[in-house]
Amino acid sequence: MSHVPHELAEEFPDMKDRIHELKLSNGHFARLADEYHTLNREIHRVEAAGINVDDPTFEDLKKKRLAMKDEIYRMLNGD
Repeated sequence: MSHVPHELAEEFPDMKDRIHELKLSNGHFARLADEYHTLNREIHRVEAAGINVDDPTFEDLKKKRLAMKDEIYRMLNGD
């Protein structure tokens, strides 16, 4: 399996246990983490394969990933 950057465990290495806990106990967090994972894999696939995606569309995907990561971070910190 190839290395995919920006996985949640890499982004928040000190919060691996909290990520696991929230995935089991919080439905919203679990769905958000799954959506983040899917989007992150898609971005990585586009980057790795050199798939032709126009820049604004690709930038929108990366902005969406960042917004999701911000929400995940807030949830991990109990905000």
